[in-house]
Amino acid sequence: MSPRQAAPRFRVAALELLERDVKLRMPFRFGAATLTASPQAFARARIRLEDGREAWGAAAELLAPKWFDKDPALSNEDNFAQLRASLSRAREQYLAHEPRTASAHASPARGLVANYGPALLDRALLDALCRALGVSFYRAVRANMVGAVPVEGIDLGAFFATLKPRTTIAARHTVGLVDPITAADQGSRVGDGLPETLEEVVARYGHRYFKLKVSGQVAADLERLCAIAAVLDRSREPYFASLDGNEQYEDMQGVAELWARMKAEPRLARLAGSILFIEQPVRRQAALERAVTGIDKPVIIDESDDALDAFPRARAMGYRGVSSKTCKGLYKSLLNAARCAAWNKSGSGPNSSSQEKSGPDPIFLLSGEDLTIQPGLALQQDTALVSLLGLTHVERNGHHYVNGMAGLPQAEQEAFLAAHPDLYENSHGAVRVRIEAGLLQIGSLDCAGYASKAMPDWSAMREMKLQKEAA
Repeated sequence: MSPRQAAPRFRVAALELLERDVKLRMPFRFGAATLTASPQAFARARIRLEDGREAWGAAAELLAPKWFDKDPALSNEDNFAQLRASLSRAREQYLAHEPRTASAHASPARGLVANYGPALLDRALLDALCRALGVSFYRAVRANMVGAVPVEGIDLGAFFATLKPRTTIAARHTVGLVDPITAADQGSRVGDGLPETLEEVVARYGHRYFKLKVSGQVAADLERLCAIAAVLDRSREPYFASLDGNEQYEDMQGVAELWARMKAEPRLARLAGSILFIEQPVRRQAALERAVTGIDKPVIIDESDDALDAFPRARAMGYRGVSSKTCKGLYKSLLNAARCAAWNKSGSGPNSSSQEKSGPDPIFLLSGEDLTIQPGLALQQDTALVSLLGLTHVERNGHHYVNGMAGLPQAEQEAFLAAHPDLYENSHGAVRVRIEAGLLQIGSLDCAGYASKAMPDWSAMREMKLQKEAA
């Protein structure tokens, strides 16, 4: 498609919603929640272009509890019902659409739960469009086949043309709040031959990037960070880390206290120097009410990124970045990347002088995060997105908390391994993500469709029970 050609328009001919269960091999605690199992949602979409061509596409995402809505009064089942209802509403909207471009089908809403359904369906539609046109996700975006129009004075089409996907990306390993650091502080073992402690993870995968969860209790966080540093500091190579507050701090003063005490603690000298940014430390209800102060590292939003205007609102309060997650919307990630490029080019820094940073690093940044993303469509589509956005590392923890594709049909495992032999391996009885020297090899994601030459076994799933109203 030449730059002058209009983006293809299509209507949604069919939308199927399915799911299957995912069981974690180890509990994963983030914030106040501990996850041991969750359904995974799948969307299958059939589109019809105006010239009559048709194609199927698909996408996947966990129905993760206690992140989209952290109301303690809601059970995990209530959270699952919320997300299924979001998908049901989005399905009705998309099936009613007249022919339009891929990005024009997107129906962004306000709220993480409300955006969950559109975010999943948008990926399935884009996968179908890429397959109908016989192009890769990378080419579709770079040539603006999605039909993005200028926003906030930013020519998105021109920005997309500058993007260059990577063939490798570093995996940033998450250390959850209940993860064992060494064998000395571990109780009973899973015993499946895979790494369980942080020590074992580093030895097996060679990670150099880490995401460290903090609990909002300064004294406890400091001691746990010291234990983590004692392991990471053994490396002769540089390492890098982010701090994830998961909304556990009531206000920015508590975060500033943690950071000040980290810098003052001799045992944390190297770890503190490795910190790249601090992610969403303050609860979403209060995060954007007061300016970021007292912290000389970038602070970014994650859970507060609940609408298309969230990043500009956060910028006005001194935040320096925002997370990219496909569960929040791929078009939002593309827009936020364009915002970062435009704002950095203009040199317009945050309002808070404490957030200014000297040197060659960008003033505003985009980070790549996930919610225990699973191998297959979800992992590949999110990784392809952050690769295209130029990120050099991305949070990847699904391979640690879930035993790869062990619970999936053997034929499905073999299909993904054959289609993407650089990204996967067969070890310990299952196909799983391959990480060597801390890197993911992702060259095979440059293929027709949205980053996948293989498809799941649809017959091994159950039809989603759709609900009109969220719990």
